[in-house]
Amino acid sequence: MNTSYATASQLKVIDLNQIFRYRYSVFVERLHWTLPCAGAGLEVDQFDRDDTYHVCVRDAGATIGYARLLPTTEPYLLSEVFPQLMDKAMIPRSPAVWELSRFCSVDLRSAGESRRQADYWGCQAVLRTAVQCALEHGVSRLVAVSAVAMERILARLGVNASRASPTMRLHGHNVYAFWIDLDDITKNALGISSIAAKAA
Repeated sequence: MNTSYATASQLKVIDLNQIFRYRYSVFVERLHWTLPCAGAGLEVDQFDRDDTYHVCVRDAGATIGYARLLPTTEPYLLSEVFPQLMDKAMIPRSPAVWELSRFCSVDLRSAGESRRQADYWGCQAVLRTAVQCALEHGVSRLVAVSAVAMERILARLGVNASRASPTMRLHGHNVYAFWIDLDDITKNALGISSIAAKAA
């Protein structure tokens, strides 16, 4: 298993298409999300810009985990699609806050996989790599929107996660917004050394 992250502009077209096919398989075919920009077996939206970071976990060439990182100083999923989740709270817009989205870990090669968004070990690998990427860019906090089932996985991982919104029924799913603070609690839970983070 290997992990990596890169901006879209740093990736080859064939690698981007593999990412978008994986997202389509997970979110459209498996989880049955209604995503208007999905088509022709690819899930791509307006937030897949050249400067978007793509975090991938692969095994024997197959993608088995993924996350997308977006700066909140530019349009992002929570600010543009789910602003009602935050109610009266301020939508984050800071260079110190990035959005984590399309967070999943599903091995599509496993015939027995159920309709779930992630498993524990895959999530740990994806989140560790995403946090490392964010820390290297001076980010201190992640914000995300996800199905409520993700709350249990985050608690099991032991990261410093907290709710940013109540649960709401949106687009046919129960979702909520949450924070992940990139502090010592989160770094220790994911096995990221503070020395390595500062050196990067």
